[in-house]
Amino acid sequence: MSASAARGSTSLLKRAWHEIPDIVGGSAMAIAGIVMAGIGLVNYYSKDGDNRRYKQGYVVYRHDDPRAQKVRNDEDD
Repeated sequence: MSASAARGSTSLLKRAWHEIPDIVGGSAMAIAGIVMAGIGLVNYYSKDGDNRRYKQGYVVYRHDDPRAQKVRNDEDD
C-alpha cells in the first residue's frame, strides 16, 4: 500500500467496493432486508397480528379471558 492511503474501516470499505462491488452491494441489501424483516415482525406482534379474521380451526375463549375482548365480531359489515 502507498504511504498516502488512509487506514481504517472507511478505507477498507472503499477498497472492497472497488474490488468486489457485487459482494459488498449484495451484503448491504441482505443486511437491509434482515433489518426490515425484524421491524416487520415487531410491528406484527405489537399490533396483535396473530388475531386473524379467517382461521383454519376454531378457538374457544372463556368470557373472562382477556383475549376474548380482542376477538372480532364477523357479522356483515
